[in-house]
Amino acid sequence: MNQTRSFLLIAWLLLAFLVWEAWVRHGTGVDSTPTPTTASASATDALIPQASPGVDASVPESIPEPVAANPATAPSEDAAPADPATRVVLANDVLRLELDGRGGGIARAELLAYRQTTDPDSTPVVLFDSDPRRLFVADWGLVSANGAAASPSHLDRFVLEAPPRAVVLDDDREAIQADFVWNDPASGLSVRRSYLLEIGSYVLTVRERIDNAGSAPWAGNAYRQLRRVPPEIKGGGFTNPEAYSFIGAGWYSPEEKFEKLAFDDFETRDSLGRSITGGWLAMIQHYYMAALIPDAGEAARYSLLRLDEREPTYLTRVIGPVINLAPGAGSESTTRLWIGPKLQDVLPDVAPGLALTVNYGVFTVLSDPLYWLLSLLHSVFGNWGWAIVALVVIIKAVFFKLSEAQYKSFAKLRAFQPRIEALKERYGDDKQKFQQAMMELYKKEKINPMGGCLPILIQIPVFIALYWVLLESVELRHAPWIGWIQNLTERDPYFVLPVLNALTMWYTQKLSPTPGMDPIQKKMLQIMPLAFGVMFAFFPAGLVLYWTTNGALGLLQQWVIIRRHGDKPGSSKPKAG
Repeated sequence: MNQTRSFLLIAWLLLAFLVWEAWVRHGTGVDSTPTPTTASASATDALIPQASPGVDASVPESIPEPVAANPATAPSEDAAPADPATRVVLANDVLRLELDGRGGGIARAELLAYRQTTDPDSTPVVLFDSDPRRLFVADWGLVSANGAAASPSHLDRFVLEAPPRAVVLDDDREAIQADFVWNDPASGLSVRRSYLLEIGSYVLTVRERIDNAGSAPWAGNAYRQLRRVPPEIKGGGFTNPEAYSFIGAGWYSPEEKFEKLAFDDFETRDSLGRSITGGWLAMIQHYYMAALIPDAGEAARYSLLRLDEREPTYLTRVIGPVINLAPGAGSESTTRLWIGPKLQDVLPDVAPGLALTVNYGVFTVLSDPLYWLLSLLHSVFGNWGWAIVALVVIIKAVFFKLSEAQYKSFAKLRAFQPRIEALKERYGDDKQKFQQAMMELYKKEKINPMGGCLPILIQIPVFIALYWVLLESVELRHAPWIGWIQNLTERDPYFVLPVLNALTMWYTQKLSPTPGMDPIQKKMLQIMPLAFGVMFAFFPAGLVLYWTTNGALGLLQQWVIIRRHGDKPGSSKPKAG
């Protein structure tokens, strides 16, 4: 098999891989798929996670739905929208939250630094939303151990005790704080929740204080949960990352590290049911996520549920250990909630393993260092497009010797192409004798027809790894390059780069030898620049920029080596000597 056949095979393998990625729709990775059950669940049932073997016995068997004043009008789990009249706005320079007085949950979250489009005046990205069609909210609640004692769930009303205000934390950091309180005069139980949002941070810290001023002991558990309806995906294909980027739950434990489960694999009974200390539980989507991060020393039960409602609704829940309060005693706990983009430089400092939510799949081993290098180059050039160009130059420099061997092999094959064509004419239709004679010539002249395959094989995984970096890294979202390229994560609006890429591929073919290739293979080879030009027309501009720059530098290197070590382009005779 000669050089051109090898390249043709690898190119079509690349195309097949990209089509397969579009078919799979979800990113590759380690999924945890517990044994499915056949039970169905109503909204009330969804509040009753079943005990699993090995789960801490202190975790309650059930979280009953709260009883409303009028049972006839009691809201269901998803039928009770947040009341705008009870909302309190808590905002910093990057995040605007609307806290719901019903349970003190998060009813809306706007990411102020991220816009819907490249227009700086467009509306911010909305991650949390209480609209039933786009439901994505965070809830806090308590459940008593015996079910009869007082405890506020995420449906009970909290009163705003202190409105949002600027505070200075112990380490002189600035934050915005709001306080809510719930009291039950009959039992003497009170719950105070303080919400703190530091300036410039996507982390909401929720501090909860429970006091038992009654005459009887109180026991119960705190729970925190995320509920959402999966986002509507518009369009498909491997050029639309949202069509197959992972959407579902992810969690981390010190023992098992990062695991995930797509929403489609959720069960109506607890799909996880695991006790974890020092972990976190998140809902993940393309570019963004929300992650519940309990105290590092808290042994909590993690649950995943699918609510059997009119709209498919999914729930991730963290249930804390049992809290025992004697009369006059109190208890405090802290939970952090990340609400925002998957920032790879920030997440490692928030919680262990949180950066693994960036879905590079099986190519993480290559994508991580590629992103690190891209970030370093971006800090130098201040532009992601020029960082990509510089990355190509560095990769070319690293593999220069391999590429040189490839192009020298091309040059040598090109020089002997007239002799191979003469052999083909001599043996006519006897392909077996022709192949034997050609291999004898290769052996005599010390030509290795596979000598140039290694550089191509190396480029393919690097290309795919960068493909994931460009599609999954929110840092590159809406990033401009020059002139007409104002968004490297979208296609080239005028198809300039895809055309340049097709021309580069076409001229590279002209310089590449095709000894002994049959007419069908030659036709396929001639179609390749056009086929890949059309395919790349719908790829992110940053990826096409990488591939075009890589091809152009390779073409230049090949042209120089052919002039030095082989015949000049267009010549039909090998050089003397």
